[in-house]
Amino acid sequence: MKALTVVLSLHLLAAVALAQEQPPREWIDPDTGHRVVRLSDEPGSASLYFHQNPYTPDGKKLIITTPSGLSAIDLSTRTIEKIVDGRVGVLIVGRKSGDVYYTRTVTNNNARTTTVYATNLSTKVTREIVKLPPATSAVTVNADETLLAGTIDEKLLADLKAGKPPTPPQQAGRGDNYPGKGEMMENRLAERRPLQVITISTKNGEVKTLLRGTDWYNHIQFSPTDPTLLMFCHEGPWHKVDRTWTVRTDGSKLTQIHPRTMLMEIEGHEWFGADGKWIWYDLQTPRSEDFWVAGYNVDSQQRIWYHLQRSEWSVHFNVSPDGKLFAGDGGGPNSVAAPGNGQWIYLFRPELVRDRTDGELPNSKALIQPGVFKAEKLVNLAKHNYTLEPNVTFTPDLKWIVFRSNMFGPTHVFAVEIAKANSTQSER
Repeated sequence: MKALTVVLSLHLLAAVALAQEQPPREWIDPDTGHRVVRLSDEPGSASLYFHQNPYTPDGKKLIITTPSGLSAIDLSTRTIEKIVDGRVGVLIVGRKSGDVYYTRTVTNNNARTTTVYATNLSTKVTREIVKLPPATSAVTVNADETLLAGTIDEKLLADLKAGKPPTPPQQAGRGDNYPGKGEMMENRLAERRPLQVITISTKNGEVKTLLRGTDWYNHIQFSPTDPTLLMFCHEGPWHKVDRTWTVRTDGSKLTQIHPRTMLMEIEGHEWFGADGKWIWYDLQTPRSEDFWVAGYNVDSQQRIWYHLQRSEWSVHFNVSPDGKLFAGDGGGPNSVAAPGNGQWIYLFRPELVRDRTDGELPNSKALIQPGVFKAEKLVNLAKHNYTLEPNVTFTPDLKWIVFRSNMFGPTHVFAVEIAKANSTQSER
């Protein structure tokens, strides 16, 4: 009996330990009153980068990465289904087909081959899109899924052709706050490494060069609605680069989105709104002092700047599909503009400043329309380590904000309900 009691006690302790290791499935944040749910089961799961579309066109499923591949979460039932086995590089969920596009790299006899694939989330049928040429990357897919876009690294290509060991560029980490990132950014910009911005046909693999130079081209993303519009950035320390640009897929209409107006002004982490009409970005005038989320209309060239407090600044922002709400993922103590007000997921309600001129100024249409953000805290991330960026996105039904977090240790995917929870609900 004693032996049986010991065994049962050990099993009980093990079960308790396992329960303690697993983050709660659902709870009400005591500091904000909002309901938070854990969407992922497998530790090490993560949502996508903030401007990568993770949602199917019908709004029903969300793609996440896991240590063993890619999975889809049914947002109505929260059922998780494995879609792709093995570690891959996710591009986006196609806005037309709903297939998930990704890259897989295979090394054979010291030769690396990267192939772009697309997998249907319902049937699991996978099709090969294209084998990428050497030294070529593909990071995004256009709205009608006819083109990929990325870069060709001319230095790497020359090394490969000459049979030399490849010279890789300085690499950025996965987060914005790791030690040494500032030095890495300076060194990478100083390389003046020759690059090309390219498109690749998904039908026949044809590569077309849109831009060639020694700037560090990065953050490449297609418009969600216009298959001919590509956005990219001149990467580097933000105070040293004119960052955000667009170009057409025929190589025309190279456009700088934000002209600098003062020394040490910075802008970046740009993204398209869901309708493709607005480009939004983090703007600081100057760095770490005055904070805005700025918008540029690609058709009318209209500009809107929403002001926010330093304590509400976030590493990344996002906008709801209907354009009426914004969200931010907060910041940590090593962020460019450490908020100093704890660590939070934020909801922002934008309000335009009333124009009392009634449009009578002769240049009123060319002036910036100012506004302000009214902030609401949604999730307390006091225990989150910002070497992992939460990367907020709105669900298509406008009811939840999805983010990733390590606040319980391992990385998981969570969602917070935009509406406040019922006071009668309790932690589960």
